[in-house]
Amino acid sequence: MSMLEVRRVRLEDAPAQLALEKRNRAFFQKFTGIRNENFYTLEEQHLRIQRQLEAMKQDQGYYFVLLNQGDLIGEIALTGVARGHLQSAWIGYFLDEEENGKGYMTEAVKIVTELAFQELDFHRLEAGVMPHNTGSLRVLEKSGYHREGLARQNVKINGSWQDHVSLAIINPADLV
Repeated sequence: MSMLEVRRVRLEDAPAQLALEKRNRAFFQKFTGIRNENFYTLEEQHLRIQRQLEAMKQDQGYYFVLLNQGDLIGEIALTGVARGHLQSAWIGYFLDEEENGKGYMTEAVKIVTELAFQELDFHRLEAGVMPHNTGSLRVLEKSGYHREGLARQNVKINGSWQDHVSLAIINPADLV
């Protein structure tokens, strides 16, 4: 039985988020854009969460933390929200390097995907994963996402343009 808790981010998560980011700085850098030193301050993490809370109020993004026995071990987000005729968002996530391979992110992706479809009324969620990130590809595939193709050099990661495998899932309630 997992002790994983997935909940929306709160302002008081800033110190734990900062600790997670600092602890995993080199690991996360392989998968993100270049971050300046200011990112690794408590003030910036507070501002980041304030922006996330505002985005949730505006239906522009949804941000969650992963807790294992009360310890913040990861984050998961729905961004790029498109309503109207699309009803879609992008799912993205990261997990403390020490917690990789234990099934936590697969569980969290399933939880957030279900919430996205049942509570937030999305039709489709998409994800992009670098081809060599086999762990993340497995997480998504175990969570019901299917591969749709390869987006060539579409995201600048750690200073260079990287290909991404495109994956998606459709709300089962919308399948005909």
